[in-house]
Parts: sequence; C-alpha cells; structure tokens
Amino acid sequence: MTNRIIITFMVPFYVTAFLFSSCFSPVKTTVPTENTSKGLTEFGVDSPPVQGDWLITRLSAEMPHLNPLTSTDAYASLVLAWIFDGLLDRNPETLDLIPRVAHRWEVSEDHLSYTFYLRNDVCFSDGHPLTAKDVKFTFDKLMDPPTDAPHLKNYYMDVESCEIIDKYTVRYHCKKPYYQHAVMLGLLEILPEHIYGQGDFNNHPNNRNPIGSGPYVLKEWQTGLQLVLERNPNYWRKNEGQPYFDRIVYQIILDDNASFLKLRRGDLDYMAIRSEDWVRRGQSETFLNKFNIFIYPRPAYNYIGWNLRNPVLKEQVVRHALTMLLNREQIIEKLYYGMAEPIDSPFMPGTPEYHSEIKRWKYDPEGAKKLLDGADWIDHDRDGIRDKNGIALSFEVMTTNSNPIAERILTVYQEDLKRAGIQMQIRQLEWASLLERVDARNFDAVLMGWQMPPDPDPYQVWHSSQAEKGSNYVGFINEEADRLIEQARISFDRQERIQLYRRFQEIVNEAQPYTFLMAPKAITAVDKRVHGIRVYPFGIYEREWFVPTDLQRYVHTKEK
Repeated sequence: MTNRIIITFMVPFYVTAFLFSSCFSPVKTTVPTENTSKGLTEFGVDSPPVQGDWLITRLSAEMPHLNPLTSTDAYASLVLAWIFDGLLDRNPETLDLIPRVAHRWEVSEDHLSYTFYLRNDVCFSDGHPLTAKDVKFTFDKLMDPPTDAPHLKNYYMDVESCEIIDKYTVRYHCKKPYYQHAVMLGLLEILPEHIYGQGDFNNHPNNRNPIGSGPYVLKEWQTGLQLVLERNPNYWRKNEGQPYFDRIVYQIILDDNASFLKLRRGDLDYMAIRSEDWVRRGQSETFLNKFNIFIYPRPAYNYIGWNLRNPVLKEQVVRHALTMLLNREQIIEKLYYGMAEPIDSPFMPGTPEYHSEIKRWKYDPEGAKKLLDGADWIDHDRDGIRDKNGIALSFEVMTTNSNPIAERILTVYQEDLKRAGIQMQIRQLEWASLLERVDARNFDAVLMGWQMPPDPDPYQVWHSSQAEKGSNYVGFINEEADRLIEQARISFDRQERIQLYRRFQEIVNEAQPYTFLMAPKAITAVDKRVHGIRVYPFGIYEREWFVPTDLQRYVHTKEK
C-alpha cells in the first residue's frame, strides 16, 4: 500500500533491532520537541524544505522479491511504498483518506459502489500514462486465481468487478458491504498493464525491477549488499507532495552490532536501534551530538505461533502450559531493560479495539506442570521428556538466523521448558527460507511478528478460510471466531466492532494458538542534518524529510 509505516494490511516481520525496539525516556540533550497541541514529536519542521542529498538506512533482512501484490514481508513493503502509487493516500496525522492518483471519489449510500476519478497527468516511470485500464488490470490480476496473493485477496473477496467508465474513471461493484472497502480499494498499488500483463506474474522478471508511478525508481539491487532508489524523473507530483531526497539507499546489514557501528561512524543516516544499544551505547555525548532520538509506539506485536496441525501442539492444555512457561517479565527486564509491554491478544494496547481486561497469562512453572500432569503428559519412559500415548512432548521452533535477540529469547525459554520436561529445538533460518517454510505450513512453531493497520480486521490472520493458503499459518479454526470476524467486517459502527472484537479476543486468548509476547516501541536515531521529522500516531513519515542546503552531504557526489 502507499505508506508502509501506516500500513493497510498485516505483514510479517521477525523480532530484530530494526523492528523490535522499545520505550525509554530520552536524555535532555536530544533536540526533538513535543508539540503539545498535536501530541507529535518533531524536529526541523519550521525550516523550508529543499530537494537534494541522499538518505541512507538499513534493511535487516533481504526480501525475496518486489511485487506489490505477491510480496508479503515488511521489508518489501518499505521499498515498494516509494515505487508505486495508489488511488488514495492517508493523512499521516488524522489517518483520513486523501486524494492521490484519484483526485476525488464517490461511495454509494449502500456501500456497494465505489467510483474513482483519476488525474489525467499521471504516468509510470517509463513514461507510459496511467489510466483506468491499469487500475482494472491490477485488480483483475490480484483476483486471478493463479496469482499468489492470499494475504491480500481476502480483503477484496466481496468486490465483484472493476468497471472502466472512461479513460480516467473506474467503478468498483461490491456484492457485500465492508467497512474497509474504501481503504483497500484506494490504497491498492497500481501496476502498469503493459509491463506486468505478459509472462508468469508470480515469477515476473520485473519482480527484480519493479515499474510503478511512485516518486522513486529502483536504480540498483545488489543482492546481499544494498538497494538504491533514485528520484523518478517522470513523477507526476512536481511540486506539492514530492519527496525531497535524490536517492534513498537501503544497505542490507543482517548483524545488529555491525549496523550500529556503521550508524555511529556516520555511514547510515538513520535506523531503529536495539534497547540494549540505546542503554549501553546510545546515550553518550558523542552519539547524541550527532543524532536525534525519536521514541514512539510501533504498531506491531510479536508472538510464538503454534502449528495446530502438530499432534502435540494441537492439544489446548499443552499450549496453555507452554504459555505459562514463558517468562515474559524476565525477558523484558533482562533482554529489553524493561522497555517493552507484554500483550495477550492480537490487537494493539492503547487502541480502543484492545481488550484491556482480558486474562493475563502469567509465568507459572508449577501450574504448568500440574496442567500437563492432569492431561497425562508425564514422563512415562523416564527419559527426562514428558510423553503421552508414545508421543514425546518435543517440538522445534524456527526463527531467523540473523538476529541474536530472537535466539536469546528462545534460549531462555528453552531452559524453562527443559526444567518442566519439555524438549524444544531451535532452528535458525535465512529470512526468505523462513517465510517459505511458514507459507508451506512446514513448521512446528515459529517466532515472528505482525505489523498492525490503523483499521484492524483479524480476518487475514484468524479466519478459518485462511488456514490452508493465507496468513492463518497456525491453522486456527473456530466457528464463533469466524462469525464474529464476519459480523465486524460489515459493520460501519466502530463501537459495535469493538464489542465483537472483545469477544473474539477472549476466544483467541483461551485457545492460545499464539503465545503472545510483547508490543514494542521504536527507538529511532536520525542524523541531525535531516529535518522535517514528525512522529505520527502510526509512526514516522519519511516523505516529509529533507536536508537543508548547507547541511547536504552528497550534493556534489556524482555517479561513476
């Protein structure tokens, strides 16, 4: 979608420094100020923005490919947001929908018809005009059965068709109301038919060289090293709304320590830092003289997901015990220095949708052992591992191989499980391989996380229809949960949805298909030469960033 910080659908991430940082009060020497009238943290917003310079940051994992419809991870989303446009955008402060490629839109009273009126001056980066044909092509390609996009298709399943009214007008016809239709139709990134209309879409050659109508083009992709975005010379927004950097460079750095050293050395302009690095190394006078620190809630949570197809993990009492054996408080205190908040449901704390009175699963090793004893999960063969009907209480949990914090979380957990007579193996995989295994349902358990949208809809992750091919990787199936999710989707009354979601959270909390870990806050360090920074309700918005002329670093750098 258009802005991947303010994301529209849920995308997976793994627990790493880039995406898993937490709350800490900045020392008084940092420059960012709090705008009390708007509740925003900001820096350099009063300076007149100018074009020029580069912005260099980090990717902590490399995406398998770049395609707005089939890419499923947050890392691809970050890059695609610069390359593609949607019909609409979001106001980052209010989260209201605003015009983008469509200069206006209409919604029928019955919420079954959505008409978008396109600008006539938009073109793709290769110079071809963007018309209604491309909008229809994008939707039709998304809904084409062979297109591998189950994480997106569920949001459009009640859209019957996209009709071309004229060259610059499209109308979507829906068979059922859905409170997110305007959001999902408006923020769907538009593909050029003349590029993506030929060949195998899922393995299209332009998945390594995406062509869109956004403000940047992919200049270079050096596998394992970096992705370089360069200003799109054909971008239609020549004045208002055009980002300011000549280039945006994503350096692929898997190791957290190496990335922090590059940041401190000045090789990176900004990145999210680990709470450990912030506490131990980030509060020095030298560091704070060079970087502004922005601390804000990140719309994300992490979890250990249990594959309910597994003969051991399908038993609810086992999952209850596994959650009771995870010492979240110790992990937060020891690994995150108290800078994280435990959660117990798939909604973000602090939002109206979050069920703040839901049962809090506490660390209780003795209680967990009693549960397992009562369910006949005992060590019948005296080998030190509990078993039942000849099946050992043993499983494997997967995570990425490039994040030591995830490994440390699982190592702490592994010891507590061992003391309770449970065997857990830890398998670390490269990010793309991990996604492949999860998509294939070829796992016992996995440590991952979800980014959350401003308009929560649990259908993608929790509805039973998404269990075999979709984002319901763990295979959670519950008729009442399905019914609540479906009722919420057709309700345009937020308070009614909140009540439905409260009961839904109670069901998930009792079933424990996930052991929910915590919701982080982000600690982001940004070079002080970068101005125009605001922290909005759903994070930072780099499209407003710029570097004043006298502070630009790469102004005289020429491509060799």
